[in-house]
Amino acid sequence: MSIHSSFRSGGGSSRHRNVLTRLERLEKLENAGRWDARDQGLFGLPKVRSIKVAMKKKKKKEVEEEDAKK
Repeated sequence: MSIHSSFRSGGGSSRHRNVLTRLERLEKLENAGRWDARDQGLFGLPKVRSIKVAMKKKKKKEVEEEDAKK
């Protein structure tokens, strides 16, 4: 009997997740300057947008030109 795909371990952490943990949200807010540990608590945090960054695929001509340069 095989294991259901949701129970497998390994490459799951590299996938894009929509929901962030509280620590991840705090890190993003601190980097953006929207949260300060001295002034604000851990509850009632503002929303943090999680954006998936996708790489654009190169066209075949561009790939062939780059290969020719090397």
